[in-house]
Amino acid sequence: MKVGISSPIVALSGRRPAWEAEAGTAELLRVAQAADRLGYTFLTCPDHVAVPPGLPRGERFYDPLATFAFLAGRTRRIRFLPYVLVLPFYHPLEIAKRYGTLDHLSGGRLTLAFGVGNLREEFDLLGAPFDDRGPRADDALRALRAALSGRTVSYEGPYYAFRDMVVDPHAAQPRVPLWVGGHSDRALRRAVALGDGWCPAPRSFGGPAPEEMRRMLDRHEAPEGFDAVLTPGERLDPAGAPGRVGEVIAEAAEAGATHINLTVRHESLAHYLEQLEAFAEAAGLDIEP
Repeated sequence: MKVGISSPIVALSGRRPAWEAEAGTAELLRVAQAADRLGYTFLTCPDHVAVPPGLPRGERFYDPLATFAFLAGRTRRIRFLPYVLVLPFYHPLEIAKRYGTLDHLSGGRLTLAFGVGNLREEFDLLGAPFDDRGPRADDALRALRAALSGRTVSYEGPYYAFRDMVVDPHAAQPRVPLWVGGHSDRALRRAVALGDGWCPAPRSFGGPAPEEMRRMLDRHEAPEGFDAVLTPGERLDPAGAPGRVGEVIAEAAEAGATHINLTVRHESLAHYLEQLEAFAEAAGLDIEP
């Protein structure tokens, strides 16, 4: 079982501990470097450009590309997971160039995760079509797969088309993993048909419990190597209850997950780092000295 962290600091809502509101670059760097050393697989960053004030999901959203580009130069192993990019906001070649450059500079440490989006005010602000965002996203995923890892790329689809266009630099990985977000059956169908994995929302935002994830995955014939991400429905306390770590890993495996998106209880930066270390030790992650 691989484990990534749902990054603190980069997104805020009323449910976040108070210390995160005052945290910034130095604290985020300490988290990223600790996760890197402790053997976590990925760290996350959400994607919103501008949101209405008082939005229940929060108002602070770090930009994932800028955040990951900064952290790539200060880490060695950990992968970068935008969780999730709102695909209809972007032209596929825009993502291929910008995130392909990130993959190039980081030595192939990018996993891309996408959603179709649901905040109409933001679509309207950016001039992005809202009503056809589902089929538009499907076409964008196909176009992106054609464009991410090649230098001269072509694609022809109902929404996007380009022929013999040069993207240089491009992604270092021959096949950048493309995961699809969303917790509906439609999102899972999109992931199975067009992606390499499924990363539904956390349970606090409507995502599936382990038993529901198992039922949903069993309704579909996923390709070999298909990934699924489970965010546990609780904030774990591995320092105080290390025995729960093994139980959560077993629950995730039974659900069909290949990755856990970890959230922990914490009241300060020091407490958060303590929890990361306790989970890594209990889970047997690849901790560097």
